[in-house]
Amino acid sequence: MKIKSFRDDLHTAYTENRWLVLSALFILLLRLAFIGLMGLMPQDAYYTFYTEHPAASYYDHPPGIAWVLKIFTTVLGKKVYAVKLADTVVTLLTLAFFYRLSLRFLSRVKASNALLLFSSTLMITILSLVSTPDVPLMLCWTVSLLCLYKAVFLEKKVYWLLAGVMMGLAFDSKYTAVFLPAGLLLYLALSATHRKWLGTAWPWLSLVLMVVASAPVLWWNVQHDFASFRFQSTGRARGIAFSVTDFLGVLAHQAAILAPVLFFSLLWILYKIIRKYKAKLWTVQDHTLFLLCFFLPIFLAFLSISFIYWVKLNWMMPAYITGVIWVSRYFSHRMIRWQQAWAVVIHVALAIELRWYPVPVRSDDVWVGWGRMAGAVMALKRAYPADFIFSADDYKTSAVLNFYLEEMVYGQNIIRKPALQFDYVGTRLAALQGKNALFINSIPRIGNEVSEKRFADSLRRYFRNVYPLRPIEVKRGERLVRKFLVYRCEYYLPGRPGISER
Repeated sequence: MKIKSFRDDLHTAYTENRWLVLSALFILLLRLAFIGLMGLMPQDAYYTFYTEHPAASYYDHPPGIAWVLKIFTTVLGKKVYAVKLADTVVTLLTLAFFYRLSLRFLSRVKASNALLLFSSTLMITILSLVSTPDVPLMLCWTVSLLCLYKAVFLEKKVYWLLAGVMMGLAFDSKYTAVFLPAGLLLYLALSATHRKWLGTAWPWLSLVLMVVASAPVLWWNVQHDFASFRFQSTGRARGIAFSVTDFLGVLAHQAAILAPVLFFSLLWILYKIIRKYKAKLWTVQDHTLFLLCFFLPIFLAFLSISFIYWVKLNWMMPAYITGVIWVSRYFSHRMIRWQQAWAVVIHVALAIELRWYPVPVRSDDVWVGWGRMAGAVMALKRAYPADFIFSADDYKTSAVLNFYLEEMVYGQNIIRKPALQFDYVGTRLAALQGKNALFINSIPRIGNEVSEKRFADSLRRYFRNVYPLRPIEVKRGERLVRKFLVYRCEYYLPGRPGISER
């Protein structure tokens, strides 16, 4: 009977909202096409690098994304499509649990609307195509909320235990998961109906289980002088400076990943709710309060920080799980149609960009040219088989070359610069003394190579001789789209002026 009822709901939704359903399917098909169309991103390569150096955790992020990629690359091989498929499958699971969570707060029709709004965003497309810690975080966050709902509202005590484990797995994905226990305690403190739980052992046992499930991350940090925690906290504080421009930039990229109708409607309705309830938001209905407690803290925290620090577009993503469920209540059919129209336009524009690349991206965070560059480096390596290879653009070129080449490609720790996880993979740089190297230097802004060439000259501090080879150029037709400078560096001197090893 349940299957028949669900089938009837789908039929009714299709006949009444044919354009909306077809547009959602169109976006889904585009995403599946993007798996084969979109090239390797540096983030894909970097987190695959994690999988090749198994550890309890890693310097800049917990191991969740490494676990996901390890499963898929073990089964399908270290292929670009395997990495993209991993992201897509996990994100589809997130959508499935999002719908189940929505049904706890909304009618079937409203839950379907919430799913439509959420699933058609550029945010979901990014999660489906680019490997980041947010991919497993979003899944674990959604399942955690579903478990917490059943524990709190349905009083099914076993779900307190499951929620603790899932919150721990969320923390094993990304440190943003600290907002989960914060949201839980905030809700229980504000809810007159469910405050009673604070006087029982269950929420506290749930938090204990979260800590237990987070043990790999905690253990790694203890072993490494809390390096990862320091990097993600005090390490980021160095870039603090007041900037209204950064705040406006954050509003712009959040509007892009959600589509303007959804994002600005969310801001407007939030303003109206705050104005209505003023300092007494806890007096709203319990279900609404639950949604807001897992939306407002993370959303407002990062929105406030954006005045003094550049907030990346993915940092607020978990907030939108309950944020979209909450705001979808206020969406009329007309607003949903406008949102969906924006979503289709954005995804068609993305498809054009991925296929023909009409708008060059002046950054190394791009999907174009990495494979061809790696092929050129393989050919170059045949001419200099004894040379080791390194790059120094934070992690991107080194990670990509590690993905494609069957040898260790080094990061910028070769020249005594912090190199993220490359500092923690057990390489002994002193063993490279006296060897020659090939240095690959990406040019994010083609035609402006002065600073890159000047940087290459600084390599002479670490090698007896440095001279340029023919650069690697990647073209689409007659158009130059990527360029990499190549240098031969002779006789490595790690002791001049000295490189610390880990």
